[in-house]
Amino acid sequence: MPKRHWEDFETGAVAVYGPRLVTREEIVAFAAEFDPQPMHLDEAAAAATLLGGLAASGWHSCCLLMRIIADGFILDSHSMGAPGIEEVRWLKPLRSGTRVRVRATVLETRASNSRPELGFVRSLFEMLDEQDNVLTTLESSLMMRRRAPGARP
Repeated sequence: MPKRHWEDFETGAVAVYGPRLVTREEIVAFAAEFDPQPMHLDEAAAAATLLGGLAASGWHSCCLLMRIIADGFILDSHSMGAPGIEEVRWLKPLRSGTRVRVRATVLETRASNSRPELGFVRSLFEMLDEQDNVLTTLESSLMMRRRAPGARP
């Protein structure tokens, strides 16, 4: 399959990637290593928190989202990374046993003013559960290699 360039991304395009099953074991392992708060490590302690039960760290959700979009399209694209993340929101807890997907919506594309070999693809990524509830949102501009550097978009 040919790799996608900046020109292949269109404003308004929507794609869904995944699914991936999230397990209790990976929630606890990630938390133990990177975010050792009680709501991510222990069911009893988590029950006493605002989350009301064991839930994945928001950072774990972001890592899962990244893996899903990497497998879904980034690794098949001429990706040149990203300059950062505009916004992340953790809207609902991610529980063990949930099968998540990521809906990617292209919000805007623009050529770089300073680097003619790349363009930006600003996207909204939404992590969804089986009922299409949005658990996490992440907005970021990906840098993609242009097929024809400097050509008018």
